[in-house]
Amino acid sequence: MPNAGGESWSDGKRWLWLLSPALPVIGLGSVLAVMVGAPAAILWALPVIFYGLVPFLDWWIGEDSVNAPESAVAALNSDRYYLRIVYAYIPSQYLATIFGAWLAVNGHLGVGGILGLIVTVGIVNGVAINTAHELGHKTQALERWLAKITLAPVAYGHFFVEHNRGHHVRVATPEDPASSKMGETFWQFLPRTVIGSAQSAWHIEGERLARQKKPVWSVHNENLQAWAMTVVFFGALTMWLGPWALAFLVVQAAFGASLLEVVNYLEHYGLVRQKQADGRYERCQPRHSWNSNHVVTNLFLYQLQRHSDHHANPTRRYQALRHFDGSPQLPSGYAAMILIAYIPSLWFRIMDPKVVKHHGGDLTKANLYPPRREELLARWSRTAPAVKNPEGVDAADVADAPRAEAAAPKLRIDAGTRYQCPNCEYVYDPRIGSPHHGYPAGTPWASIAHDWCCPDCAVREKPDFKPLA
Repeated sequence: MPNAGGESWSDGKRWLWLLSPALPVIGLGSVLAVMVGAPAAILWALPVIFYGLVPFLDWWIGEDSVNAPESAVAALNSDRYYLRIVYAYIPSQYLATIFGAWLAVNGHLGVGGILGLIVTVGIVNGVAINTAHELGHKTQALERWLAKITLAPVAYGHFFVEHNRGHHVRVATPEDPASSKMGETFWQFLPRTVIGSAQSAWHIEGERLARQKKPVWSVHNENLQAWAMTVVFFGALTMWLGPWALAFLVVQAAFGASLLEVVNYLEHYGLVRQKQADGRYERCQPRHSWNSNHVVTNLFLYQLQRHSDHHANPTRRYQALRHFDGSPQLPSGYAAMILIAYIPSLWFRIMDPKVVKHHGGDLTKANLYPPRREELLARWSRTAPAVKNPEGVDAADVADAPRAEAAAPKLRIDAGTRYQCPNCEYVYDPRIGSPHHGYPAGTPWASIAHDWCCPDCAVREKPDFKPLA
């Protein structure tokens, strides 16, 4: 890939990205091995790799903070090799789920074997949510439909709606069900986020369909579309294999969904955006996400751990996500931090001091768990030493689009004026509208809701848009 200086740049991890679609292949392989006579203990191979080998390799190999030069990003994004890697996850995911259900019913497994099978298939489908996450943020219709298909085996189709149009709008605020609070255990967070995210997804779709003057109980509801895929998939396997297959599918889906939510728990723990004088929250900036450069987990998870850049530029493809020196860092990769999150006392011992330090000792700037707010403020009243620039780099340093928002020549504004998102360059054209979001062609800018967010990046709201000449 030639850069601006005429020199070529190559992705040193190009072939290592294949580790991600290798994960469901490992799960499928262990299931098939037991089906042809291998001992049931093999079903624990993937859990041992996921919870044991990957954290060890993260520790042994360490971190990789290398960013692709911006001059190479266009070529990276247009290289369909990286997209095929994401697509490659899905066939093995479905095969692992189908054969896993067959084995659960017909394999005569003991308790240990059944548990290993549930965890194996649950890991495959839990990590598949990350595949759906990568696809669902893109604007192409095929990728967005594949995201829904990928979510079907884990019965979490509403994630497609809530994550893109809920979490990315409310991230690192008390109102976000997917942002954990300092002092909140994972086991307290789990029911709050599962219930809150489903409610949020339903509310978001209800508002969108109301603007389109369509009933919420209709084929146009993206939650119902995604849930219907799960019903059809689970129903077909149940008709083939019987009710025990359904029991297996439900339990593995619950485990897989919990994997998503424990990752959500890690990503914004204790971090909060401050409210401005106008009542709006400040823009999401690198300081509002926990990051990690531990290379092995990043290879398995499409660099999800470079989370600050993802929130600044949600449509940016995984191979081009960047590390920022000022962003808060987890002490290890997600694979290890998941295990720590399961043990609240250990999690608090490791992460609470980091939250305090990140906020320069001022916990009034942190996202605190309300039942423990006074306790936490009293405990940390002897504040940590203030750190230089605890808030990290500014979002203006990380956005893809130019940020020149200084005084510009005044434009003549009329009903036909187009408006551009300063983050991703999406343009709202009144002649075209945004029909999918309930604004048909001909809807003037003045009729757009004040809290409407960019339909492509969900980073900037209507007041941030700039009129185009």
